[in-house]
Amino acid sequence: MTLPTPQQVEWQDCELGMFYHFDIPIYKPGWDWRSWKDLPPAEQYNPEKLSTDQWLEAARAIGARYAVFVAQHCSGFCQWQTDIYPYGVRQSPWRNGKGDVVADFVDSCLKYGIKPGLYASVTANGYLEVDNPGLVNRGRGGDPGAQERYRQICEQMLDELWGNYGKLFEVWFDGGALPVDQGGPDMLPLLSKHQPDAMVFQGPAATIRWIGNERGVAPYPCWATVPAESDYNGPGIPDGEKWLPGECDVPVRNHEWFWTPDDEYKLYPLDELVDMYYQSVGHNCNMLLNANPGPDGLIPEADFQRYVEFGAEIRRRFEEPIVETQGTGNLLELSLPTPQRIDHVAIMEDIAQGERVRQFEVEGKVGPDRWTQLCTGLSIGHKCIQHFDPVEVAAVRLRIAESVAEPQIRRFSLFHAGYRSSDSHTGD
Repeated sequence: MTLPTPQQVEWQDCELGMFYHFDIPIYKPGWDWRSWKDLPPAEQYNPEKLSTDQWLEAARAIGARYAVFVAQHCSGFCQWQTDIYPYGVRQSPWRNGKGDVVADFVDSCLKYGIKPGLYASVTANGYLEVDNPGLVNRGRGGDPGAQERYRQICEQMLDELWGNYGKLFEVWFDGGALPVDQGGPDMLPLLSKHQPDAMVFQGPAATIRWIGNERGVAPYPCWATVPAESDYNGPGIPDGEKWLPGECDVPVRNHEWFWTPDDEYKLYPLDELVDMYYQSVGHNCNMLLNANPGPDGLIPEADFQRYVEFGAEIRRRFEEPIVETQGTGNLLELSLPTPQRIDHVAIMEDIAQGERVRQFEVEGKVGPDRWTQLCTGLSIGHKCIQHFDPVEVAAVRLRIAESVAEPQIRRFSLFHAGYRSSDSHTGD
């Protein structure tokens, strides 16, 4: 049976993370780094009110337990103190060229008790005219000398980001990377040296997979185990050869990862964000919700309020179960002190022992000797959330109809969370 590492178990326990996309193109709306010209000059970068504490307050508001900052995106602008090339905060007027957003971000994470992660692009760089999958000459390659210089730049960048800012919880790659034998950076020795325990999103040492979309949702059933191929990004398979749990990333403004002017209308409504939670965390994945600070360096107020509303709603629904239990075997039963209305169940396996359940049913006792089916499902994994029309029950039982070994149920919880027809079903 395929089992997770301790780091993967810890990561799945986090459930919610926050992503921060902030880069020099927000100072030149409409600019496309693939135009290969008219780069926003470093002098335009001047987030005078930048507060990574405010960023992490937003993460705390949604209940995030980890956060990932985009230290360098496809523009190539470096948001830490570096001399790899002259395009970054050192060349900007912000804090007289002495600012370091990466350092501020990591410090704020530690202050707020949220685990830090970093994104750095090695596959594209507008300043150096590199395009996917990390080839010079705008993706055409053909210049071994230039390719070797870019390889050295990438390795120095990762050496600095992974080596100078303490322990990272997650290292994020946007796509894979050019193989070493084709001129790509040799990342594995650097990862092993500096961040051996970090979770890795995609790339040659992936321990997390992209779920395959940017809508914040995973299909059901969704398994943490996958086929052997390294670039897999689907729903997983039972009994897969590799433990590679899914991460569902999504911008809070529909299709907008970075701030752009006058697009607050693209903010996802609260009910859609809650639906995403059901279809990510409730589908055995983590949800990584994006924030896009504006030119002043702050998360816009409308966005911040949406995070507050989202976090409050998730806590309202799921912070306090009516009753819960845990146990092993094919049948778990929960009796309520008095009959109560419920409309949700949350089930968690002890994934340190693997994903064992293959089919289950939840029944409610609605009369002295009458049980009725409330929901059914296939995968549970770290967490499966299911909901149904409100029903008054005196007891609830979980029947495991099929498993590959004795079921290890870490938590079986009942809730009356307020079912709405717009909520997305998670199983049956």
